[in-house]
Amino acid sequence: MQHMQQKVVQDNNEEISFIDTLCDKFKERKATIGIVGLGYVGLPLASATCSATFKTIGYDVDATKIEKLSKGESYIGGVSDDSIAKFVEYGLFEATDDFSRLSESDAILICVPTPITKYRDPDLSYVIKTTEVIAKYLRAGQLIILESTTYPGTTTDVMRPILEEVSGLKSGVDFFIAYSPEREDPGNPDFNTAAIPKVVGGDGADALRLSQTMYDEFLTGYTVPVSSPATAEAVKLTENIFRSVNIALVNELKTIYKTLGIDIWELIEAAKTNPFGYMPFYPGPGLGGHCIPIDPFYLSWKAREHGISTRFIELAGEINVSMPAYVIRQLATVLNERYSKPLNGTKILILGVAYKKNVADLRESPAFAIMDLLRKYRAETSFHDSHVSEIPDLREHPEFKGLKSVELTPEILRSHDAVMIVTDHDNIDYDFVAKHAKLIVDTRNATHNISEEFKDKIVKA
Repeated sequence: MQHMQQKVVQDNNEEISFIDTLCDKFKERKATIGIVGLGYVGLPLASATCSATFKTIGYDVDATKIEKLSKGESYIGGVSDDSIAKFVEYGLFEATDDFSRLSESDAILICVPTPITKYRDPDLSYVIKTTEVIAKYLRAGQLIILESTTYPGTTTDVMRPILEEVSGLKSGVDFFIAYSPEREDPGNPDFNTAAIPKVVGGDGADALRLSQTMYDEFLTGYTVPVSSPATAEAVKLTENIFRSVNIALVNELKTIYKTLGIDIWELIEAAKTNPFGYMPFYPGPGLGGHCIPIDPFYLSWKAREHGISTRFIELAGEINVSMPAYVIRQLATVLNERYSKPLNGTKILILGVAYKKNVADLRESPAFAIMDLLRKYRAETSFHDSHVSEIPDLREHPEFKGLKSVELTPEILRSHDAVMIVTDHDNIDYDFVAKHAKLIVDTRNATHNISEEFKDKIVKA
């Protein structure tokens, strides 16, 4: 196939690069943005591009999502029904499962899942399948950007060969590819998608220029250019490994200081007054969300490929994965000491199943590991979550599908032997819970401001 020439002729016979033409389309907001994957990353991204008046086409294989979005309904907490409805009404947004329409987009942003296998190896099946579909409809002059978290080399070593082989086009000549990691913090009102600085690494200077130009038009933050897609991929992994390791450290410190009779939460509050040399991280019942429990293993896998061990990363993962069992041991100990009760036959109310407070996101939530362990000890479990009314079909925990949130009433609280706070949603009246509960095991320090009269019911784990 003949490659697209990098020059086009204007009416005045002056030559201009077609790269400049695409840059101008971004600057004038006449380009069409395509987003593949309309989940927790893709839909907020679509909201940001539409807010900047870019025509945006969202592609997804889930017909239910397409139907809801076409009706102006959102299923993501950070994106309102009103905004989706307005984008659809004004012709700025369209959701479709027709991937043959990928050729309509000037830029295609890939926001698909990148999970790990049961052996903790990267699962790039979603990225590969998406790339193969894009390659079928790839046309000259398009910009393709991967935003899904992955190991260094994915964009150039996995995606680029597929795109070139299937389409017959050449990266950097006919089309352009880049990597720009998503940075989402669900439930954080201070940082939406558009406000967060965007790291960008292009496969060549032209790909970088095109990517920066596009992002600069809908970000209220700024772009951070790096030398290559691999560097950008490594930036994302490093950010999440940094958090994983520091959370593991404070989780381990929690177990030590509890034995010594020292409150880790009080300790952190005092330590963070140091204006230099300390950054606060907080312990919990385990890691949740799509990124931190998973992403470090992408680098571990890549390192093993080169014969390098990642002992620090692996150890952090082991500590964080052990936390659900640790908090259950704390629960078992206090039930035995106070009431001479084993876990077998007890009724435990899990307060909060989302992976973090003030969101409905259940991805990798430690609540399910905790409930699974409690059931293995033959305890009876139920849950209340003010953001989750019913547990959907989860790939990792299908046994909890359809389980409904119970009401938080005095009768419900009194009927359980203990309440375990796993997610510290702000809209929960913890004084109310403490007043009616027999025992509270607090894994999040949610009860730090509890009335003095109820403090003897609280055990921090």
